[in-house]
Amino acid sequence: MKKINIQKSKKNKGCKCKNIIKNVLLMLVMIAIGVGLCLIIKTTFTTDILIPAVMVFSVFLISVFTDGYVYGILASVVSVIIVNFAFTFPYFKIDFLIPENITSAIIMIAIAFITCGFTSKIKHQEMLKKESEMEKMRANLLRAVSHDFRTPLTTIYGASSALIESGSEFTDEQKEKMLRGIQQDSQWLYRMVENLLSVTRLDGDINLIKTPIALDELIDSVLIKFAKRYPDQEVEVDLPDELVIIPMDAILIEQVIINILENAVQHAEGMKNLALNVKCDGDRVVFEVQDDGDGIPEDRLKHLFDGSLLGDSSDEVSADCRPRRNAGIGLSVCATIIKAHGGDISAYNSAEGGAVFRFTLKIEEVTDEQ
Repeated sequence: MKKINIQKSKKNKGCKCKNIIKNVLLMLVMIAIGVGLCLIIKTTFTTDILIPAVMVFSVFLISVFTDGYVYGILASVVSVIIVNFAFTFPYFKIDFLIPENITSAIIMIAIAFITCGFTSKIKHQEMLKKESEMEKMRANLLRAVSHDFRTPLTTIYGASSALIESGSEFTDEQKEKMLRGIQQDSQWLYRMVENLLSVTRLDGDINLIKTPIALDELIDSVLIKFAKRYPDQEVEVDLPDELVIIPMDAILIEQVIINILENAVQHAEGMKNLALNVKCDGDRVVFEVQDDGDGIPEDRLKHLFDGSLLGDSSDEVSADCRPRRNAGIGLSVCATIIKAHGGDISAYNSAEGGAVFRFTLKIEEVTDEQ
């Protein structure tokens, strides 16, 4: 536990240092651009009227695109000094004794403080919204898990107790059926725990540590794991010919694809064929999982990923008289993971029949050296 905490602490410190460097560089670049525009205005139009407005706008952009309010306030102070030193008489001398210079400085700093306050408030609201969505999803997962765990645990306990206490009274066929039931329920519980662990990998601020992963390696790993769970289900795969590198948390994206494939196997009525198609579309790679089943009812289609279906399907029964597992849990996890990666996820019914689950991820450019 201590080693894990130390590793997390080091990662957090590394992320904070990177953010500080990024914000400082962004602030300096925007100030430099603002000064450059002021020089162009000064030499082209021979006027100083627009210069404070340009620097205030630079401070506004810095407040919007940097984290917190410190950089905006620091930029406003630096901008006031630059304007006073380079663009206000007496030139190349800092002089705040002239009333016009004092007034200009006060106005610029006041505007900067107001802007920083508003942008910080907006960013804080966005952060609270993300945290609220994460908490909502976790609450939905816990509600669904507490409901759905009972049936398989009861089945496993009942079947194992019967085999231990009265095993000699059952035929070999009955024993095999009970053992298969225990195996299926324990596998489902294992996959449920995987989904819960996937959620815990997402921090409250949803900062992922992404590494460049080759698409072929990702799909190979997914197919190997899926084949172990469903050896009788074939998956048709169509991948791009070129090398595709995607920055991602590979464990989480594998979980997304496996969840969607498993969802088709468990819930696509009448399905015979299952396909995984991947294609490049500009700076994004598009993943599509398509089945040829009966499709998804329209009333459920709109709420597949928002968590509102969690717990809905617990009373449904499949053709083999076993209770259906909740599709909403895995799909809610999928939506959270894809959003954390900056992608989009959706589902629709195909015109040819069946359902299509689609999500996108950003591609990393591959140079010739790579």
